[in-house]
Amino acid sequence: MGSMRNLTAAGADAVTVGVLALQGDFAEHAAALRRVGAQAHEVRTLDQLEQVDGLIIPGGESTTIARLLLAYELRAPIIALGRSGFPIWGTCAGAILLAEEIVTLDRPGLHLIPMVVERNAYGRQIDSFEAELDPGPLGGRPLHAVFIRAPRIRSVSNDVEVLLRLGPEYDDEAVAVQYGSLLATTFHPELTEDGRLHRRFVEMCEQYGSQRDAGQVPAAAGGSG
Repeated sequence: MGSMRNLTAAGADAVTVGVLALQGDFAEHAAALRRVGAQAHEVRTLDQLEQVDGLIIPGGESTTIARLLLAYELRAPIIALGRSGFPIWGTCAGAILLAEEIVTLDRPGLHLIPMVVERNAYGRQIDSFEAELDPGPLGGRPLHAVFIRAPRIRSVSNDVEVLLRLGPEYDDEAVAVQYGSLLATTFHPELTEDGRLHRRFVEMCEQYGSQRDAGQVPAAAGGSG
């Protein structure tokens, strides 16, 4: 894979974050990134993937996105990037695809985060809900989270950091996790005006760009492929 543009080390431009734009609410993520000062580029091709400092895989239909990743020949390059320390954030369907084990998905995911995720585990569309989350490491006020036909994180390995949890009525289950340069949320931060998670991801991309340009990017542990 070709080298990416130097946007962060020189400080000349805002970090450029790609949003996978094959299906789902990629436009909402792009708008959220711009609100926090990042450049947002839609990604549909390998060439476009090579021009960004991080990638968001948005919410949508996980089976459709999984099929399109194969059709557009992006699955293998994204897996390689995820294992190299490149920042990737999956929201809802994107979180499903990042999981090493996915319950009830009949197409291959990306197998990058050692966790078990179950699709549509809260029920049908009518069972979608909103909740106030303890902000944890994000700090500040509670974080308003929108869950739409959301997956559930059933388990994570010991080296996956849980960032955010639902309340005790849901057994404090994890809804946002980080594994090195990989981030996953089972809800839709792009559907609210709260930019804290997008800022966190942009900071991850900035750090990656600085380390990459200095030749210091650590190898990220990957899944089973």
